[in-house]
Amino acid sequence: MLRLEHISKIYPTGEVLKDVNWEVKPGDRIGLVGVNGAGKSTQLKIIAGEMEPTSGEIIRPASLQIAYLTQEFEVDPSRTVREEFWRAFKEANDVHDELMQVHRDMETADPVALDKLIHKMDKLQRQFEALDGYGLDSRIEKILPELGFELEDGDRLVSAFSGGWQMRMSLGKILLQKPDILLLDEPTNHLDLETIEWLETYLKGIDTPMVIVSHDREFLDRLCNQIVETERGVSSTYLGNYSAYLQQKEENREAQLSAYERQQKEIEKQQAFVDRFRASATRSTQAKSREKQLDKIERIESPEDRVRTLQFKFPPAPRSGREVVTIQNLTHAYDDKILFLDAELLIERGDRIAILGPNGAGKSTLLRLITGAEAPTEGMVEIGNHNVIPSYFEQNQAEALDLQKTVMQTIHDEVPDWTNEEVRTLLGRFLFSNDTVFKKVEALSGGEKARLALAKMLLQPANLMILDEPTNHLDIPAKEMLEAALQNYDGTAIIISHDRYFISQVANKIVEIRDGSFRLYRGDYHYYLDKVAEEKDQARLEAIEADKAAKVEAKRSKQKEKEKTKKERPKAEKY
Repeated sequence: MLRLEHISKIYPTGEVLKDVNWEVKPGDRIGLVGVNGAGKSTQLKIIAGEMEPTSGEIIRPASLQIAYLTQEFEVDPSRTVREEFWRAFKEANDVHDELMQVHRDMETADPVALDKLIHKMDKLQRQFEALDGYGLDSRIEKILPELGFELEDGDRLVSAFSGGWQMRMSLGKILLQKPDILLLDEPTNHLDLETIEWLETYLKGIDTPMVIVSHDREFLDRLCNQIVETERGVSSTYLGNYSAYLQQKEENREAQLSAYERQQKEIEKQQAFVDRFRASATRSTQAKSREKQLDKIERIESPEDRVRTLQFKFPPAPRSGREVVTIQNLTHAYDDKILFLDAELLIERGDRIAILGPNGAGKSTLLRLITGAEAPTEGMVEIGNHNVIPSYFEQNQAEALDLQKTVMQTIHDEVPDWTNEEVRTLLGRFLFSNDTVFKKVEALSGGEKARLALAKMLLQPANLMILDEPTNHLDIPAKEMLEAALQNYDGTAIIISHDRYFISQVANKIVEIRDGSFRLYRGDYHYYLDKVAEEKDQARLEAIEADKAAKVEAKRSKQKEKEKTKKERPKAEKY
């Protein structure tokens, strides 16, 4: 269907893609992986025709339809949902708009102009019919329930729906175009867990080949059947999902290490011969020959020369009291919207709690209540008074940095007694080296800002980490380092994240916000999933039993009514 051959891309700042080779075939669901800046989104833009490669070629049929779902969902809040879906059909829309203008012009036209307008209307109507314009409404009506919308939702404004539902609209718009290949750039960004799981299920159910850029490892694991990794500008293809890719990559690394070590031994052996006999009268010719052979050898790179990634650990946490956060009789509301109603929760020393719930359930609000940034409407939210030292990473922490400061100044201003060398050592662990430490914050990427914000958290010891979406903008290697740091952290952590793999690696308890209360699950994420499945099964059984009981009761009531009617029926008079 589509093949990338020897694609390279060079920007003024340097070479991003060097030699990219892979292809999309029917049935493929390909995950593009690599560190931030590896050129994943660049490859999608080249495939979509939004960007030209510096060299190389995209082999594809001329008729191939490619649809591209970008990180920013392109919807107009002022339109209705149905009008938004109609925007998927650009050509039909243009003809329809022309038709509407012709109808308006006909209302005031003189007889001569009217005749011309009638001919124009006839031509446009034929065009509209050829584009299946009169059948587009039925296609929209069909896709609405497939995406989870009610039919009446079609007349509601786009602005009335959350970001997750707006993502469904964007996806629906490109699916209505019946693409041959679907490109998805970070489709799970800012979606809650329920919507991510819906998206997974939906994409599994369609047979359109797709290419996905995502840092969500669980999403890649459940959906992809092939992984293409881009490292140092070169692509490598692995069959299977993300877990299979990791296993194959480790096996390849071990094989490469073995080959590298064998080659090094052989090189050392040959070099020793050359050094020994280079000046020998009888064997110098042989030594020179071996030296030439050494120069021609294609050297195997050491697999230890891996791509640099984030390296850090949290400072040792001073020991706190057992009760770290106490929440009692909490009620909190914004105007008429009640988030929490008489909710209670106790967070204890050593807990690593993940807060779950749909967007709008009040997860970030809960963290602000814990930090004291907001006061509860009623009840108590209190941090323990026995040596509890909190540190708060806000969801928009990276955006809260001073844009006019340099990277170096951002850290130095927090610890003015540190030497430049100490500051640079810390920044080096967060991948800021050489002249990058003098870049202004406003010039940093989203991932770089997130790393800088994390670096600031290491400057003061804390035994209560409050983290709101800390993995936003982090690539997979950086997420893995943060996971390791939290696993080895000896304090208490409260975490909000929509990254299921991240949650499964760091949380030892789960708190789900449901119906205004906190449901505590004393186990990790997989324990939580099992318990929720059990609860659903139990609720289903109870519903079946209730339905049976209702039918029995209805039958009994009907029988009683029948008997009562029979008794009350007047007896026929005897003559």
